[in-house]
Amino acid sequence: MTSCSTEPRATAHDSQLNSLGFAKPPAQTRVVVAMSGGVDSSVVAAQLAAEGYDVIGVTLQLYDHGAALAKKGACCAGQDIHDARRVAERVGFPHYVLDYENKFRESVIEEFADAYLAGATPVPCIRCNERVKFRDLLQTARELDADCMATGHYIRRFDGPKGAELHMAADPNRDQSYFLFSTTAEQLDFLRFPLGGLVSKAETRALATKYGLAVADKPDSQDICFVPNGNYASVIEKLRPGAADPGDIVDLEGNVLGQHRGVIHYTIGQRRGLGIGGLGDPLYVVRLDPELRHVVVGPKESLATKIVPVTEVNWLGDAPFEGEIQITARIRSTRPPRPAILRPTGKNRAEIELLDPEEGVSPGQACVFYATEGTRVLGGGWIAHRRG
Repeated sequence: MTSCSTEPRATAHDSQLNSLGFAKPPAQTRVVVAMSGGVDSSVVAAQLAAEGYDVIGVTLQLYDHGAALAKKGACCAGQDIHDARRVAERVGFPHYVLDYENKFRESVIEEFADAYLAGATPVPCIRCNERVKFRDLLQTARELDADCMATGHYIRRFDGPKGAELHMAADPNRDQSYFLFSTTAEQLDFLRFPLGGLVSKAETRALATKYGLAVADKPDSQDICFVPNGNYASVIEKLRPGAADPGDIVDLEGNVLGQHRGVIHYTIGQRRGLGIGGLGDPLYVVRLDPELRHVVVGPKESLATKIVPVTEVNWLGDAPFEGEIQITARIRSTRPPRPAILRPTGKNRAEIELLDPEEGVSPGQACVFYATEGTRVLGGGWIAHRRG
């Protein structure tokens, strides 16, 4: 069985470090584990407790209990809070539930709604990690006098020559680096990701069984936690009444081809469900114009994008953020990184040139940077707008 470890790189002092990288016994090392109620974070807490660490489990209530109880595959509410508490009781460490509902609404849900109304395709899971879990919860961990905070994310943290480095998970099918690109160097110093070195989810579930955890066979969460059944539009309509006003579907020249039932129901790259058949070649959503209430469609080739401007760049590389930097870039979580050139255009802005054009690049999504060789994550930014 593979050990649930943080895999620090070898140094001359390894014999003096515990598995979390501290030069003291596990019993004197306090670690706060962010517990969502799923199998991943439950295994992290159980494993660290078994290794003798001073474990404190913390679960965030992020949205309404009542709404969550009937929703399967969510996290941080209802049954999931109960499951996290049961794990803590079985293993024998303290567990706390913190009400972050207002913080979550203000920092994540409201921006999600505004971004959709502006024609973007946001990724609220990244904002949740950035603004709630790795900011507010991390601060709480410090206030509890913890030496570090551990999570169940599939990503690796290595101690490099110039500080902590972020690396892709050993299992490419579980890698969550796309969703953690905004983790800052300061946060990375305090964070630990014990599951990053496991080669499959089967190993995680086997560990859960080993520790007798009731969540061993619990399904993975799939949808965004506050979006029932993946129906984004219904959530936006509740948050922003009138957001689903109808409008025109137009081609690249502005000719009206049909009507739509609200811009929020469409995403860039969408082909099905446009209701404008019989026009010959298939048409795809190329651009959304909320101000004019236009859904702009065009042939597949019009989706190809080579230049991607990004903002709010978080740079984790050792080299200065300047000049031309050879990277590989991932513009969607489901796509592999592709060769690209990063050109900084400001303190936290850049232009990414994709050596091979990508289709379906959408404002509001992330563009994550990786080293051209190896597994290191160099940071990333948010896609601002699209140019050809």
